[in-house]
Amino acid sequence: MERYTPAEIEARWQDVWNRDEVFKAVRSADKPKYYVLEMFPYPSGRIHMGHVRNYTMGDVIARYKLATGHNILHPMGWDAFGMPAENAAMAIGGHPKDWTYGNIADMRDQMKPLGLSIDWSREFATCDPEYYGQQQALFLDFLNAGLVYRKNAVVNWDPVDMTVLANEQVEQGRGWRSGALVERRELTQWFFKISDYSEELLEALDTLEAWPAKVRLMQENWIGRSRGLQFAFSTVDAPDGHDRIEVYTTRPDTLLGASFVGISPDHPLAKLLERDDPAVAAFCAECRKGGTTEEAIETAEKLGYDTGIRVRHPFDTAHELPVYIANFILMDYGTGAIFGCPAHDERDFEFATKYGLPIISTYLPSEDAVEELTEAYVPPKTETVYYNRGFAGEAHQTGLEAIDAAIDFCEASGVGQGVTKYRLRDWGLSRQRYWGAPIPVVHCETCGVVPEKKENLPVELPYDVDFGTPGNPLDRHPTWRDTPCPSCGRPGKRETDTMDTFVDSSWYFARFTAPDAKTPTSMEDAKYWMNVDQYIGGIEHAILHLLYSRFFARAMAITGHLPETAIEPFDALFTQGMVTHEIYQTHGDNGRPVYHLPEDVTDGKLSDGTEVEIIPSAKMSKSKKNVVDPVNIISAYGADTARWFVLSDSPPERDVEWTASGAEAAFKHLSRVWNLSERIAGMEKEDQGDGNDDLIRAMHVTIHDVTMGIESFGFNAAIAKLYAFTATLQKSKAGYAAQHAAIRTLAQLMSPMTPHLAEDIWARQGGEGLITTASWPVADDAMLVSDTITLPIQVNGKRRAEITVPADMSKEDVEKTALADQAVIRTLNGATPKKIIVVPGRIVNVVV
Repeated sequence: MERYTPAEIEARWQDVWNRDEVFKAVRSADKPKYYVLEMFPYPSGRIHMGHVRNYTMGDVIARYKLATGHNILHPMGWDAFGMPAENAAMAIGGHPKDWTYGNIADMRDQMKPLGLSIDWSREFATCDPEYYGQQQALFLDFLNAGLVYRKNAVVNWDPVDMTVLANEQVEQGRGWRSGALVERRELTQWFFKISDYSEELLEALDTLEAWPAKVRLMQENWIGRSRGLQFAFSTVDAPDGHDRIEVYTTRPDTLLGASFVGISPDHPLAKLLERDDPAVAAFCAECRKGGTTEEAIETAEKLGYDTGIRVRHPFDTAHELPVYIANFILMDYGTGAIFGCPAHDERDFEFATKYGLPIISTYLPSEDAVEELTEAYVPPKTETVYYNRGFAGEAHQTGLEAIDAAIDFCEASGVGQGVTKYRLRDWGLSRQRYWGAPIPVVHCETCGVVPEKKENLPVELPYDVDFGTPGNPLDRHPTWRDTPCPSCGRPGKRETDTMDTFVDSSWYFARFTAPDAKTPTSMEDAKYWMNVDQYIGGIEHAILHLLYSRFFARAMAITGHLPETAIEPFDALFTQGMVTHEIYQTHGDNGRPVYHLPEDVTDGKLSDGTEVEIIPSAKMSKSKKNVVDPVNIISAYGADTARWFVLSDSPPERDVEWTASGAEAAFKHLSRVWNLSERIAGMEKEDQGDGNDDLIRAMHVTIHDVTMGIESFGFNAAIAKLYAFTATLQKSKAGYAAQHAAIRTLAQLMSPMTPHLAEDIWARQGGEGLITTASWPVADDAMLVSDTITLPIQVNGKRRAEITVPADMSKEDVEKTALADQAVIRTLNGATPKKIIVVPGRIVNVVV
């Protein structure tokens, strides 16, 4: 008997698939299409086990759908722009382009041995001029449609990388790459008008029934619809033109507890004051050194500057409140001004305590609570709240009822107007870096901002750039930067900002439908292939990438690049868990941890006998060295073993822990299946055997269960059924015909998970053509109905035995059979049952 040799088997069948172009996607009117897509990777240079798990999941779905008669689109590309390439180039003295394309080549070579059913002919990288040139064309169409605009905005500024950072790129007040303290800076930026679609994006979440509920909730919270009150305080002793300060609040029910008004350092009133007052200017400058993220604002010390200006309370004009410039108020949410109610807001409480301002409660935690508060009491919105002083006629209401009552009262009193606002801000796409898609506009002293002509696209990045000086190299590249105005022909300057990399990933799914089109998409191809039927990726992209893609699909439909049916581009979404591994560490002379690779540790010790400290599994991380190289696993065990393990050990939405013993066990099982196939191939064709019907019945049950498992993303459950059926087949005494049918079916059911092994077994068992293109087996419903059922028996609530009886046995006969069971007789010990309850098909309860 030959041995299972995955290296030889896998290379051979990949050559066949490539030769026959099995996975090449071509439009067909004869088959229903199915578009499966995994979030494309960043070309860091090495694939990791997370890649293996993610792309294997997509591959299982693609192969299964191919077998069930679908026309498959399963493409691959590279999310290739961004700061890491620039950082790497500066570190090694190379060029981002060379680093990126070198990494793409390496990762492609590492991924192909996995045997993924990918149409590699559609491959592209977002840094290909052919791709970002079409992205520039989209930008121009969006600009023409009024979906893009330019304005001054306060941004997160990294003073070391000298670039704008998105809020998500600021970690604990520092740049995610440089580690520098982030500052606020006002710059002229380009924006997409995503906020215009806040309500539509929010309402459409209800239609995404095949998305995880947690993802839809995260997007709902990010969009952040809220109903509140917009009103104005009249000012006292304010500069001309500032007789009112507009405020928007979501808690107007606490207005009677107001003790101060706060404005952003970037509020027009604050900017006017800092022009003439050095102290105000110094305070505002200090505020701008802080980040703009919610985390940065919440954790920073709350600072304020008393402007000396006062405002009149709208319900008691004799009551005046001080106006502070405060470092925790942002200009881009609401109006850039708030009223502070310290009693019911933790941030306001901290501020009022610091500056000795009154703390006036409008709510009490309970009916008998004392009014003096030692900490902020934030009244719940959905529970009963207790007014101390409020707007409602009834003292006991929910928080939401109280808010509505306050808005109604204020509207009736002429104080303000109830309005709906959204947390979602417009998408700033400008980045001050080289390695990104150039924004295709020219700045002309005569004509202003002029869009580049489409015939001049792509506006390509220059190769000869210098990273020796901090900042954007495009600003220092006159032969690229200086260009004639597309409108008047006079000297102009290109926009040197490049696009946020989220732009690159917000439409790549549409480009895959026609990657060689001379326009961003081919409508004929887009209508055929869109939407993505199954999208797979990490939960970390639940908000921005998915939200931006949803906006982009709408914008592309408006500008004629996608059909209206594709404005929600992803019909189904699955977010997979991570691959984890134990961390092995010792401690150096300085007491700091020293991490060790898994292959350097045996039985908890290093090669020199030093014991390592084992830390429970965590996400694989290069810095912690708890990584397993997929290339090494494939070399040692084969791709099918890696695929089988990452699918079998845990539900796909949960983390899976990689262990050497688990990988070895997976390999042994696949070897067992191989050997089983070889044994059956060697059977006498005339062997009639015994128990043929039982084996065939088990086969059909397995077909049903595995099919249900794959369709519900229960890959681990499907594999559990395959383990059980393999054991059944190993023990079977059935004849050749039944075992031959069973092993071929087993190979088909394993094919999406272990395609190479399945292909080889299929060929050795005389299967026609390729198993990859063979039709998926269909369970015979008649075979799923069992003649017998197994019933557990409980005596006084404790399980004592089980009996197997005919499925149509009467209740009376089930009772007699249960009482005749030896375990039940021993438990009863001569006692007479008071009651016997038979739940048909489920259980027998004996009450003594």
